[in-house]
Amino acid sequence: MKLFGVLGDPVSHSLSPVMHNAAFKALGMDCEYHAFRVSPENLEKALYGAYALGFGGLNLTIPLKEKALDIVQPSELARQIGAVNTVDFEHGMAGHNTDGMGAKMALSSAGIKITGKNILLLGAGGAARAIAFQLAKDGARVTIANRTLERAEALAKDVKKVGKAQASGYENLKNLIQDSDILINSTSVGMYPKISGTIVTSDMMHKDQVVFDIVYNPQNTLLLKEAKKAGATTIDGVMMLVFQGAESFKIWTGRTPPVDEMEKAVREKLA
Repeated sequence: MKLFGVLGDPVSHSLSPVMHNAAFKALGMDCEYHAFRVSPENLEKALYGAYALGFGGLNLTIPLKEKALDIVQPSELARQIGAVNTVDFEHGMAGHNTDGMGAKMALSSAGIKITGKNILLLGAGGAARAIAFQLAKDGARVTIANRTLERAEALAKDVKKVGKAQASGYENLKNLIQDSDILINSTSVGMYPKISGTIVTSDMMHKDQVVFDIVYNPQNTLLLKEAKKAGATTIDGVMMLVFQGAESFKIWTGRTPPVDEMEKAVREKLA
């Protein structure tokens, strides 16, 4: 049996085990995926331990993604983003970041084209970095809006190395939303248990817009409810979670994962 896992602190809330174990079962693979609580100071030992034990691969979650950069051999994209969420042990200890690809695939699977689109990204944290780099590389014009303008400016400056990006505070949000084709919330606003929060309301959105919330608990956030009121197309956070996991699965196994089974397992667990 081949073991896989996710390391984080905390990690008990992770939906990765239910998602990946559903994929292994559907493909009849003799593999298991588990969650392991690991603190940042023990990350290096944990990674080398998993490598020595013959693990097939690992995912990393908060607060380990940045620290892993100094331990593994990161891909160029992971280095640019400044975070690793997937470690492959096939040839040494290779680090990847599949978060941006997860967002891209969530949009693509809904039939949304990215190239040439105006994308407004709310937030400038770790998830925002991955999403901004990926979508700018794919030819979108990305505006990063954040409560702290300096953080948005710092991220936009980095993203400009791969594509078009600019920064803004929240004071001009209504106009920015009106000018955007795709609105992405990469903040934790609206996440369980504080489900009554949203940065954007229906009167600020328009019906030709795509609204994508990377929060997946609850699946139908207040932002998405407001977007539906405005007649916008909506995408929930489950899709990014599933597609970033599917990308990790491909890296580890070289096989095409059953995305439908992974999504079903996650939605059943959340329900």
